[in-house]
Amino acid sequence: MAEIILERNVDEKSAHRIVWHLAWPAIALNLLQTINSLLDSYFLGKVGPDAIAASGASFNIMFLLMGLAFALGTATTALVSRFYGADEHRNMIDASRQSITLGLLIGIVLTIATAAVLKPLCSIFADPSGPVYSELIRYVTPALLGVPATFLFAIVAASLRAIGDTKRPMYVSGAQILLHIILNYLLIFPTRVVQLGGLELTIPGANMGIEGAGWSIAISAWFAAIVYLPVASRTVLGPVWKLQWLALGWVKRVVRIAIPASFAALIRIISMAAFMLVLKHTEEGERLYGAVRVGFAMESIAFMPAFGYMIAASALVGQSLGMRDPDRAERLASAAAKQTFYVIAALSVLFFLFAPWFAGIFLNDPLQHQAATLYLRIIAITEVLFGLGVVYTGALQGAGDTLRPTIVTLIVQLGLRAPAAWFFAVHLGYNSTAAWWVMSVTQAISGLAMLWLFKQGRWKEKKV
Repeated sequence: MAEIILERNVDEKSAHRIVWHLAWPAIALNLLQTINSLLDSYFLGKVGPDAIAASGASFNIMFLLMGLAFALGTATTALVSRFYGADEHRNMIDASRQSITLGLLIGIVLTIATAAVLKPLCSIFADPSGPVYSELIRYVTPALLGVPATFLFAIVAASLRAIGDTKRPMYVSGAQILLHIILNYLLIFPTRVVQLGGLELTIPGANMGIEGAGWSIAISAWFAAIVYLPVASRTVLGPVWKLQWLALGWVKRVVRIAIPASFAALIRIISMAAFMLVLKHTEEGERLYGAVRVGFAMESIAFMPAFGYMIAASALVGQSLGMRDPDRAERLASAAAKQTFYVIAALSVLFFLFAPWFAGIFLNDPLQHQAATLYLRIIAITEVLFGLGVVYTGALQGAGDTLRPTIVTLIVQLGLRAPAAWFFAVHLGYNSTAAWWVMSVTQAISGLAMLWLFKQGRWKEKKV
């Protein structure tokens, strides 16, 4: 893998080959994560509409914590890939291990802080006297225990991808996902007898409901964190489990890149929280959370290739700038965007045509089914632009340019999306249909803005 990625003379044909070699394991892993999310929706849908609504509401809390972890991973990728491309071995190792130490400490602090304010935090998204609130508490409480592990494995995985190794993350995180699915089945449901090929098998179960889903998240996260350490130590990164005392100079370099990316994650969560509150105040109310949960899970099948190509673009741009070859960086990022366009366009057509069937797999409630169907069809219209925005954001982040994408995110998601959703869905009374259209239009605006930032070329001069 490394020999392919570090080719210096790259034409259009070889650019597509290099991108694909780095992207396909990341795409495969994203597909597994999507399947995992869909099974989550399926399992919790069997528990009941309150459970799946609570799971949808939990996005606002858990996605923020995960977003901060991956923001640190963004900084790690920018630094490690730059030093890897420049063949600065000592700096590459220090950047990785300093990031891991910093991430683990932040993960522990955030876990404690979130647990301390969990009840008032959950009351923002669900009525404390209602069933969704109690289910939300039961879900998030055990899931929080996996947050430090998530920070740890996210940064180790980012270091691996920065050196062009996307296969090891695919294997380790793939095993994590498999464990999560098995634990979900065993912990959520009661002991049951199933028929298999004429045989009766007794499957043990803890019958914990949504609480079991929370424990599945925490246990599988720690499994991944523990496995990633020896796996990464077999690469040029060396024994990453040897944590370093934090050095102020390295902390500043990591934080300088990570803070804008973290703010971008925070902005997305605030925007999503505002969006969920808009849905809560529509005539359909909190039941829309279940529709959103399924809609997001299904939509991720369409945009998951974009995140695979984003990972490829980020690592390749960082490596190319380390090699002092910005033209190579631009050529590879453009190849990633072109491949993304064709893949997402085909998937979006499928989702538009078969949205009712997809929604029906997971939702029995008529209101939730109708809302999820309409969501999938409206979002599919602009999904290609969303995917291109994701890839170009990754390219900019790989160069260490995280501030300008964050400004775009701020303007679009807080300046446009949240106010427009409230105005059309609640004030004018067009309910969830208007909210879906606002989501679709604003993700198109964001994608076009990221394309414009990339074409400006200022990222080629970015120092890390």
